[in-house]
Amino acid sequence: MTDPTLSGWGRLPAPGIELLGEDLPRLARGARLFRGLGRSYGDSSLPGDGVDRVIGTRLANRIIWFDTETGVLRAEAGVCLRDLNVTFIHRGWFTPVTPGTQFVTLGGMVASDVHGKNHHVSGCFGSHVRALRICLASGDIVSCSPTEHADLFWGSVGGMGLLGHILEVEVQLQHIPSPWIQMESERLGSLGEFLSAIQEAAAQWPMTVGWIDLAASGKSRGRGLLNKGRWALPTEAPDRPPTLKKEKRLPIDLPNFALNPLTIRAFNAAYYWKQLRKKSLGVVSWEPFFYPLDAILDWNRGYGKRGFVQYQCVLPRASGIEGMQALVERLAKLRGISPVTVIKDCGAQGQGTLSFPMQGMSLAVDMPVNAGIQSLTDQLNDLVIGLGGRIYLSKDRFTRADHFKAMEPRLPAFLELRQKWDPQRRLRSAQSVRLFGDSNKESER
Repeated sequence: MTDPTLSGWGRLPAPGIELLGEDLPRLARGARLFRGLGRSYGDSSLPGDGVDRVIGTRLANRIIWFDTETGVLRAEAGVCLRDLNVTFIHRGWFTPVTPGTQFVTLGGMVASDVHGKNHHVSGCFGSHVRALRICLASGDIVSCSPTEHADLFWGSVGGMGLLGHILEVEVQLQHIPSPWIQMESERLGSLGEFLSAIQEAAAQWPMTVGWIDLAASGKSRGRGLLNKGRWALPTEAPDRPPTLKKEKRLPIDLPNFALNPLTIRAFNAAYYWKQLRKKSLGVVSWEPFFYPLDAILDWNRGYGKRGFVQYQCVLPRASGIEGMQALVERLAKLRGISPVTVIKDCGAQGQGTLSFPMQGMSLAVDMPVNAGIQSLTDQLNDLVIGLGGRIYLSKDRFTRADHFKAMEPRLPAFLELRQKWDPQRRLRSAQSVRLFGDSNKESER
């Protein structure tokens, strides 16, 4: 009989059992970790030890109240973003910040302080959160906000669930004129052309995101498709509401050899040339614009049983276009090519103590796990540290503790918060064991 395991979206297992329940305040007492839908790629939602009590929050999914005049929502931490979208978008409300998947919980969005295509305009999700209800490691339940226990609030925003278990979230939704997106897609032939275009687009469009081709060679490396969008006005949008996409699944694990340099080059070339016109302008539904990968549930099975990781980093504006070009060249040299490589423009750093984005540009690339993944991560981190950047904890699985310390000057402040709110380190994850030195020994509880 095999031991029970948990995994994140990257499908890399860790020993552990998840307990589900609706009564989060009761379940939280004595728990090591809260876990939502498991969509973090790395080990931030995995137990530090196989005996750790891990609580799944997705049954605690009630909306507590909603103000129809102001758009302020109060809900339990286990509410799924897709349920919120389906419930509120046709009523003229939408989450002010959304990640690239809607299969995440409100609590997970706070813990990761997620960002989206509009970061250069709207910042991270935490900037729109008004209050949290948290169960501390001691078992005490505390309400916090930017004005009440502000250090706990901003430490929990992007704090990966290590200061307390999030029970409830109060957030300001965004009023939208229609459920349609006015989108312009532009095909760009080189990395330099692409990087210049995405910076120019940020001044004109509230939402931007780009896909680039790392498998192309020569001057074409880094060519890509840049999508720009804004909410369509009623006069621009169709009279009918958009229909929800039918759920499709990838029914099997593809063989590990299915994604290889040859197939990735072929896929990337086809994807790049799917848009024959240099620019395309039109109105599209909100779902394919915000969540293109959600069109196929379980798409992570495409990487096979070996699993995969996403390496996501942000480089400061001061590193310039040259910094991102150096990172792309390093990825290509290390054969870190992928069918999913995404670049986003980022605005000012948020107030969350360990929030990921900074003013500059982020790059995310999916890579299969193999014998060389640790060395690849080390070499990418060396470059990112030299350029003044940092990695995204929600995606990370292989960064070493000394590398994270070198790239994160805010780490001492976060560790001080942990000492204040959880001095015995009762809350932990596999990631906190790896990066922060938390014990993973049951005997040292």
